[in-house]
Amino acid sequence: MKRKSRNSGYDRDVDREYDRDYDDFDSSKQKPAKSSIAALFNATALAVLAGVFILGIGIGLGFSSVSSSASGKIVTALDLSQRAPSPELCAQFGSAAITMDTRVFVTLDPLNVYVSQPSTQPGCVLRTNNWSILEQKGLVKPDQVRDCKNRMNTFGFIDALERTPRIDCIYQNDAAKNFFLNSPGSGGAAMPENEKY
Repeated sequence: MKRKSRNSGYDRDVDREYDRDYDDFDSSKQKPAKSSIAALFNATALAVLAGVFILGIGIGLGFSSVSSSASGKIVTALDLSQRAPSPELCAQFGSAAITMDTRVFVTLDPLNVYVSQPSTQPGCVLRTNNWSILEQKGLVKPDQVRDCKNRMNTFGFIDALERTPRIDCIYQNDAAKNFFLNSPGSGGAAMPENEKY
């Protein structure tokens, strides 16, 4: 039996074609993609982009702080404090508040509850140790102060004290819990310092 030679002409032709394909490839035509990306995002370009980003954030914050108080919306506690009646006095001796007036109608036959559209306006809640301000201005009588003190309440008012404010003895509702303090994922936020106003 005759053996077939290992290097047949067929095999050599395939190898030559294979080598020729690689020889024809011109490496100067294609540059690596890395250098073009690096050239595009060099340190200077990144610094310019970062500067534009920071400038955009600054301009956005500037617009939001100017527009929030002028747009009629109360976005922050500062907006509420600025709209409170007698804002300086309220900030020093109490807290700004949003007051809500509404009426509730209850019918017995059939049993139904109807609620009117609430009207909201800025108000102020005074701390109990600052009631003397209202007494000095003659806005509350001594018997009103005594009645409000006996019930462990405080005073709240709407409209500026220099005009004709509407002053009410108001009750702090401790039954209404602040569920924002106990929300899941908050990690058990601390209770506010002054629970009694």
